[in-house]
Amino acid sequence: MSTLKNNPSKQKVMDAASSLFFQKGFHGTSVRDIADKACVNVSLISYYFKSKQGLLEHGVTTYYELYLQLIEETLQASENDSAITRLKKLIETIIQYRQKNHQFSCFILRELSLDSVFVREMAVTYIAKENHYISNTFYSILNKKQKPDQQFLLMQLKGMLITPYVLQNEWKNQVVGEFSHTAFVRKYVRIIHDWLDYIVQD
Repeated sequence: MSTLKNNPSKQKVMDAASSLFFQKGFHGTSVRDIADKACVNVSLISYYFKSKQGLLEHGVTTYYELYLQLIEETLQASENDSAITRLKKLIETIIQYRQKNHQFSCFILRELSLDSVFVREMAVTYIAKENHYISNTFYSILNKKQKPDQQFLLMQLKGMLITPYVLQNEWKNQVVGEFSHTAFVRKYVRIIHDWLDYIVQD
């Protein structure tokens, strides 16, 4: 994750935790593992975060607060655009953010897809806000004929938004290095945009 640049030690710990949670899961990662990977003393993690749970809470909060801020800024900046253009910009923002924070995105979305209580309880308010923004923006593009199916169509859209992060093993050979991440975002966003054009073409 990339939001603690004014505190390099704290950032190193968060980056190490993000990588290990992604690889081994929360319960499979110890504070000692994180300290070793970050090349810091265990006491430094206790000082900044109190515990592994505190570190996770900090990570989830930081991740979602920046994520929702970017969503709100995108929707505000596109107020005068057509409904479909606004939705396309929102989708691009979401995929760009998730790809930029790839490992933590995979970890959180994987835990949520397994209905992990310990992550869901931390993220429940954020998830409700995210759902509100996505569903309202999506429903605004649908016509009367599509309204009876709106829940199913929304479920398809949400599935596309999380698939690369829940099934990351399917994509791991596709994304290597910064350029590859950028290319992935461009291609994957285009696929979702094409799907949107297809469902509204009537």
